[in-house]
Amino acid sequence: MSLFKKSLLLIILLLIIDQVVKIWIKTHMTIGQEFNVFGDWAKIHFLENPGMAFGLKWGGDTGKLMLSTFRLAAIAILTWYLYTIAEKKYPKIIVFGVALILAGAIGNILDSAFYGLIFSESTYGTVAKLFPENGGYAGFLHGSVVDMLYFPMINGTFPSWIPFYGGKSFTFFSPVFNIADSCVTIGVALIIIFRKKFAKT
Repeated sequence: MSLFKKSLLLIILLLIIDQVVKIWIKTHMTIGQEFNVFGDWAKIHFLENPGMAFGLKWGGDTGKLMLSTFRLAAIAILTWYLYTIAEKKYPKIIVFGVALILAGAIGNILDSAFYGLIFSESTYGTVAKLFPENGGYAGFLHGSVVDMLYFPMINGTFPSWIPFYGGKSFTFFSPVFNIADSCVTIGVALIIIFRKKFAKT
């Protein structure tokens, strides 16, 4: 099997895992609901993100549409790039790193493109329904991304001598994200760590 086909299989596997988890969360939990996985530092905490990765937002509906359009363009470019480096026999770790980034990009654009069409709205007291009779909660490319991975490993208070933040509480690590976000982060990290192999090809 060619390296490109192996990369596609990896992408499909990750997308299946990502979407199965998101659909289960969406149809079984309400916004803000959570449960512990490992003690108090690793949780499943359901949030929906209308913007970028790790809960960031930008530009309202227009920004959402621009972000989704950018993601679609990025997916097309990454797919072409993945095929190119796989066919040129780049190191496997680099090819798989790009595949992880592509899987993450596709995973989140699926939410944005289709979840608004096929789900009813999730609220703080209502579990969403799949294929509701009255239609979905948003149009094409305007759906929200489902986030659920939460690792509040350290909770504390900033020392009083720190300017502006002294005495305020903090949580590390506070972002809520998903498997697709993790794929992108790991893929970028692999490319950075093994960049010397990348440069030699």
